[in-house]
Amino acid sequence: MMSNKVNVQNLAPLIAIVGADGSGKSTVCEAMLHICTEYGAAEVRHLGMKSGALGRRIAALPLVGPLFFKKISKNAHAARDKEKKIPGIGTAVVIAIFSALRLRRFKQVLALRRRGVIVLSDRYPQIDVPGFFDGPGLSAARAEGAAISWLSRREKAHFDWMVGHAPSLVIRLHVDLETAFARKPDHRYESLKAKIEAVPKLTYGGARIVELDSREPLEIVIAKAEAEVRALLSGLKKPGQPAR
Repeated sequence: MMSNKVNVQNLAPLIAIVGADGSGKSTVCEAMLHICTEYGAAEVRHLGMKSGALGRRIAALPLVGPLFFKKISKNAHAARDKEKKIPGIGTAVVIAIFSALRLRRFKQVLALRRRGVIVLSDRYPQIDVPGFFDGPGLSAARAEGAAISWLSRREKAHFDWMVGHAPSLVIRLHVDLETAFARKPDHRYESLKAKIEAVPKLTYGGARIVELDSREPLEIVIAKAEAEVRALLSGLKKPGQPAR
């Protein structure tokens, strides 16, 4: 079993940019990448589930797409309901596969950090709100049956391990529902609402969290994020310079 007690002192910094859809995570990540490259090799990696984008692609398929997407969405939402059981081994396996793919991407990020690469993470795993929004997908609804229970326990252990690698810094972007929906009109209104309400509850393993209001002008948000990133990275050796 993976231990969730992790020594991150010998790893390159990881800066997690988090917030609900429409809060500007990708924009801030790209802007901070240019800052990070002043201090060494740096990359942006996505550590979300990526299920939403896949679902929208499925829904766009001709003829069967909308019906198939509706069925998948119904089962996925049932798996988030604490009052219900996970709807079948098929749903549990699909959720487990997405979680396994996320674990693989997380290990790739960890390998980068071990090589000294600064990582900017668009989203980050969390265990405070299970069932959605980068949390374990099989830990909210009841897991009944030996196979589903095993998948649930295994996924929970993997998420505990990932959260044990606390980010060096979390930049949390806050946005109101109407602004988020205006920026992401293809997203479900109720889903955006649930994510926005969950944002303040996430602790990311006790990492230092900087709160920013993404409704402010973009240049102000970028400037505030840059100040925090430079403060974190100021002790690093810059390319071609001796360590300070």
